Amino acid sequence: MNLPRPVLLASGFAIVGVIALALQDVVVPWGAQFWGLLNNQIDLAVYRQGAQAVTEGASLYDVKMIGDLDYTYSPFSALLFTPLAWISFDVARWLWTAGIVVALYLVVMLSFRSLGRPVTWPLRVIAMALVAVAMLLEPVRTTIWYGQINVFLMLLILADLTRPDTSKTKGIGTGIAAGIKLTPLIFAGYYAVQRNWRAFFGVIGGFAMTVAIGFIALPRDSWAYWTGKLFQSDRVGSAQLRGNQSIRGMLANHLDTDDPSTLLWAALVVIALVAGFAVAAYAHRRGQELVAISIVGMTACVVSPMSWGHHWVWFVPIVVAGVHLALDTRRTQVERGLAAASATAVVLLAFAWPTHVPGLLPDAYYTGLYVKTRVTWLNWFTVSPYLWAYLGILIATVVALRFFGSRSATESDPAAVIAPGVAVAVIADGGLPTDQADGGSSRAVEPSVRTHADHVDLSDEMVDDLVGTAGELMGDAPETGASPAV
Repeated sequence: MNLPRPVLLASGFAIVGVIALALQDVVVPWGAQFWGLLNNQIDLAVYRQGAQAVTEGASLYDVKMIGDLDYTYSPFSALLFTPLAWISFDVARWLWTAGIVVALYLVVMLSFRSLGRPVTWPLRVIAMALVAVAMLLEPVRTTIWYGQINVFLMLLILADLTRPDTSKTKGIGTGIAAGIKLTPLIFAGYYAVQRNWRAFFGVIGGFAMTVAIGFIALPRDSWAYWTGKLFQSDRVGSAQLRGNQSIRGMLANHLDTDDPSTLLWAALVVIALVAGFAVAAYAHRRGQELVAISIVGMTACVVSPMSWGHHWVWFVPIVVAGVHLALDTRRTQVERGLAAASATAVVLLAFAWPTHVPGLLPDAYYTGLYVKTRVTWLNWFTVSPYLWAYLGILIATVVALRFFGSRSATESDPAAVIAPGVAVAVIADGGLPTDQADGGSSRAVEPSVRTHADHVDLSDEMVDDLVGTAGELMGDAPETGASPAV
């Protein structure tokens, strides 16, 4: 008996999800003291103690929160965390972790929807499986382990910026995210370069609102933060720590100094900003808004003085975009194979590769490729693998959009599953399941993303110039459809 394609599809992804969950115990045992996935959440404890300081009228920045840890976020963020002060840490830990998992699911679903895929029950299964896979990525696993806020901010930014440029409130949510953690302010610069002033002023307005609320509610802490504490980099950590996956961290580690040349760092930051904004604008021009947003998010990690591994959660929508293209049966086998290989490469680079150090109390379980430094001749790569992944994503985006073009996803059909280092084929030979899979009509859902070439500036032309000669030799794929398909 031949099972319906949606059943085969859902079954294949469900198997991948179960395998991914089982691998969690292989990476780091669930019950490992301190190092187990649910046995730390120290950053959440700092958030909670900051919330307690607010409710008790104490200072946020003049005292240590836990041990030697400072409260490094804005006063506005502490106001948002105040509900944590009303519950026990154990309750907060479980609620926060569950919230991260739900937010991951929403990020994956929102990413697929922005790529034009209709919401069907097989897509929901795909999303749940990819959540399990995402939890194996070091940035995501570490976000859960520390009890960090990165996935929540990514969801807020994606929900805000994947809306059409005609939305009157576009950018405000991203500005609010920047009011919690400053790095999303990079999107204001990106939209200024694009001359998308509606989104630009949305980001600035949302951010200014958070600053104003902070000054109204916590004037003393706000003055201390915005006039001094914000600029004290020693409150965050040493630039030479291996977990610092930014340009400054790379320089500090390779040059063996905690204070690398500011001039050299600034020059590389300018290059990264130009390259990141140019490729993001190029993706936007081709209708690839999800990829554009993700590249800008990663660019923020690259140029920030301190970017911990858990800041790089933007790998998740990039993997979704790669899976999306790999599952598109309207593409050639070569295109789909390259997309599958690219998505797998990102997963492998960002995977929570374990490094077990027995003998410590308790035994240590470090995760991430950047911890693998015993092979010294590979340190040029393993010291900053996320920077190399970022460079590869920029190149792959330009090549894919230049030579493969852009197509609508509403007629595509999932036919492969990407797992950590594995591509599991799911045999399917028809179109993408539409609402008929849920018993509805066959009408495909209208993609919400549109190409807005009027907001694209000379950075797009710069990319065209760079790849123009190769394009003449190989030929350009026609730009069919407005929905992204990278």
